[in-house]
Amino acid sequence: MIKLPAIVTLAASLAGALPAYAQPLSQAAHVDDPQRVDGNPIIRDRFTADPAPLTVDGTLYLYAGHDEGDEGFRIDEWVVYSTRDMKTWTNHGVLMQPTDFAWAEGEAWASQMVEHEGRFYFYTTVEHDDSHPGKAIGVAACDTPVGPCRDARGSALVRDNPETWRGWSDIDPTVLVDDDGTAWMAWGNSNLYLARLAPNMVELEGEVQELHLTNFLEGPWLHRRGNLYYLTYASFAEGEQDAEHLSYATAPAMTGPWTYRGELTGAAKNSFTIHAGIEKFNGQWYLFYHNGALSIDDVEGSEYRRSVAVEHLLYNEDGSLKPVVQTIEGVSLPPGAPGTPFEE
Repeated sequence: MIKLPAIVTLAASLAGALPAYAQPLSQAAHVDDPQRVDGNPIIRDRFTADPAPLTVDGTLYLYAGHDEGDEGFRIDEWVVYSTRDMKTWTNHGVLMQPTDFAWAEGEAWASQMVEHEGRFYFYTTVEHDDSHPGKAIGVAACDTPVGPCRDARGSALVRDNPETWRGWSDIDPTVLVDDDGTAWMAWGNSNLYLARLAPNMVELEGEVQELHLTNFLEGPWLHRRGNLYYLTYASFAEGEQDAEHLSYATAPAMTGPWTYRGELTGAAKNSFTIHAGIEKFNGQWYLFYHNGALSIDDVEGSEYRRSVAVEHLLYNEDGSLKPVVQTIEGVSLPPGAPGTPFEE
C-alpha cells in the first residue's frame, strides 16, 4: 500500500450497478457463519485489502487487512477467511492486530502467511514505534492457519531503510518456500529487495539483494510454477501515475536473472492501489486482488474501503501469463470464459 496525496480522486462505486447475484451482503454476517458468494468482490461482510491466499490440506485461507478508512488509509487488524470450493467463504474473524507486536504502533498493511515444516509464519507490515520511525516488517508464529499468533522475534525482522526518501520503503513482504525448503522474502516500495530467510524463518540469512524490475512500485508477490519463478507487483503504466496496474517478471532461479514479462492487468475499479495474491487450489491457479467496487449497507467503497476479488489465472505454453480481465462474475465462470469487465 502506498501513501497517496489527498488530491487523488476516483470514480464512484459500481455497487449500485451490479447484477442481483453480486449485491453486497449486510455487515451483520457472523464469525464462522459460511456465506455463499457468486461473483466479485468475494468478501462482503467487511472491507478488505491486500489479499494473501494460502492452501493447507484442501482448504484455501485468505488473509487481508480490514479497511476502515474515510479520508485516508486506516487498517487496524488482519482478518482471515477460508473456503473449500471458491464459492462459500467462512469468516474466522481477526487474526492479529499490529499492536500484538510490542514494538509497533499500528497500521496493518500488507501481509502473507506461509507454512514451513508444519508451522505457520505470518509476515506483516506495521508502523514501528518512535525508537525506529517508519514502516517495518514483523513476523509472527501461529499455531494454526487461523491463529493464535504471537511475535516470533520480539523485534522487527526488517526496519525502514533510512537511505531512501520515504518512511515506507520496507513494506509488503512476500515469502516463497522453495521445494528444497529454502525460504525467500521480497519486499519494498519503489526499492525492491530480496533476501534468503534462515531455516528458523525469523531471521535474514546472507546479503540483501536489490532488484531492479521495470516500473516496480510496491506489493510484490512470489510464486513458482514448474521450473519458472514469478514476481508479480504493482506498477505504473509507462508514462502514467493515475492508478496502479499489475506487472510481472520471471526467472529460472530466485537469484535471477529476472526478466520483465509485461503487464498482467490494469487498474482496479474505484481504487488507486491494486495488490496481487496468487495461489494454486484444487488444480486451478487464481489471482486475488482488491478494488473499490463494493458498498456495504450505506457505506460506499473507495480507494480507502477496498474489497477482495479473484479471477482465474491462466498460462501460455511458454510459461508467460495470459492477461487478466477483471470481471464482475470472477471465478463463478469457468476458466477462459468471457465475463463482464469492471469499468476502470
